[in-house]
Amino acid sequence: MRIVLFAALIIVLNGLFGYLHNLPEEVGMDVPDGKLNSLSFAPFREGQNPLLLQFPTPEQIDEDLKLMADKTHTIRTYSSTMGMKVIPELAGKYGLKMIQGAWIGYLDADARLEIEALVEAANKYPEVIKRVIVGNEVLLRGEREPQELVEYIREVKKRVKQPVSYADVWSMYMKYPDLIKEVDFITIHILPYWEDEPIPVNKAPAHIERIYKQVKQEADSIAPGKSILIGESGWPSEGRQRGWAIPSVVNEAMFIRGLLKVAADNHFDVNIVEAFNQSWKSELEGVVGANWGLFSIDRQEVFPLTGKVYENVKWFDQFVMASLIMVLIVLLYAKKLQNLAPPRLVVFLVFVQVICALLVFQADKSWYTSYDDWQRLKTALVVILNVVIGGLVLNRASNLLLGQATDKRVSVLLDRVYLLVTALVIVKTYLLASDGRYVSFPFELVAIPVTGIVGLFVVGCLMSKNVSSSTLYFNNLISSHFRNAKQNQQIGLLLLLYMAGLVIGEIKAFMVGRDFIASYPDMADRLLWSVKYTLSNCQLLAWLACICILAMAFLLGGGDQSEKTRKDVGLG
Repeated sequence: MRIVLFAALIIVLNGLFGYLHNLPEEVGMDVPDGKLNSLSFAPFREGQNPLLLQFPTPEQIDEDLKLMADKTHTIRTYSSTMGMKVIPELAGKYGLKMIQGAWIGYLDADARLEIEALVEAANKYPEVIKRVIVGNEVLLRGEREPQELVEYIREVKKRVKQPVSYADVWSMYMKYPDLIKEVDFITIHILPYWEDEPIPVNKAPAHIERIYKQVKQEADSIAPGKSILIGESGWPSEGRQRGWAIPSVVNEAMFIRGLLKVAADNHFDVNIVEAFNQSWKSELEGVVGANWGLFSIDRQEVFPLTGKVYENVKWFDQFVMASLIMVLIVLLYAKKLQNLAPPRLVVFLVFVQVICALLVFQADKSWYTSYDDWQRLKTALVVILNVVIGGLVLNRASNLLLGQATDKRVSVLLDRVYLLVTALVIVKTYLLASDGRYVSFPFELVAIPVTGIVGLFVVGCLMSKNVSSSTLYFNNLISSHFRNAKQNQQIGLLLLLYMAGLVIGEIKAFMVGRDFIASYPDMADRLLWSVKYTLSNCQLLAWLACICILAMAFLLGGGDQSEKTRKDVGLG
């Protein structure tokens, strides 16, 4: 049967595209012996959260440390109380050294417990704990004054034999240089992705080298000879793009290997953040905050430290699933389309394949970045919505290709789900515009609806005899005959307004950054670079394009059409 042969060919071509698009990539020199010098270790698993006092069991920590023994020589921890007390003993079991941390927050009582636990562990396990850090980014969060930290640092220095430090983003040491006098070694965090002026991954190692030398020069002018530990540096594998800083698996691997080369060339002391993805951070920092690990939350390797790296190791499984769904759809439409002319049949089958591939890819990615029952419920609802939209637009496409009227119930339902998608897009765009630092662009929400609009337009063009009739098909993609022209135009203009608001919000986010202002003190220069970073953000541009397509479907929606006209274009 012709439809089977065409479908098989399209599936094979899709598989070839997937294979070529997901070839392993070179990301730089292998990590020596496949082991890092130091790695941040937070052993929290799904359903565990230090903010809710939900801690891993000693058995789970033991499993993690056994895994870490093959990836690093040293681990850095951030807390010494609660479930973290067992770490020094278990780390020694696997030959791991430690940079032990004490978490300092708002509450004096909690800080006192942390200090006592830190001192006890450092004195009990001196062969494991080689350095200690009192407080992590306390000044950045504004939870303590510098003098309060100094008092804690001085106390710990008197009570332990190990070198003592405080850890914060590098600019905090520049802002409070007196800290340099108090610590035995300086611990700075340099995270190019999070800089007020985000750094592209290919320039990130050089940026770290520059910042390190800047801090070193300042430190030597205050307390010559003090060593510097880059206490955190890494790159996210998932999440929103910031300026030219793009999260991806390949970029994370490329960054780490590039950083380690710079560290080796300059004899930098570096700790990579982090061992495992931290699902609990998604509530604070979105998808990007939960995806900095060498391992996923379920302890699967995100990428290797040696050899080539795959961006999407699950592409073949996704291809198989999309192909199976396509086969089911082809069987469903085989009888209806058996006499369709080959060009029209190929267009329909390509449309089916694209929708199936997007459905599977977006569903899998959304599920991977859902970390609790509520997030998974939202993902499931979006998947169901996409299945409904995909089914409806394929029904309409087949009717258009056959010159048949579309059942009015299908048109009504399609109209309603597109209105729902439009409302969700407006809400998401508002969140992105108002405070989008941790909000990912929700392409899973628009990929299939927008593909549906474009696909139906292509089908309309194929069926049209002239430009005006092609426009008429486009006018009716979202059932404009259920609203008048003014209502459709209002919806379209509202979408365009939110597009403009998002661009303005993105530009403003750069303009108010403290370090960005320091880099570009002249207002005109600052605005120019803010616009450049905004309008070259590929994720942002893709989201704007999706909104624009959705808006055009409404703006060109026209008003009520006569029954005869609707039947002429196959809309019933």
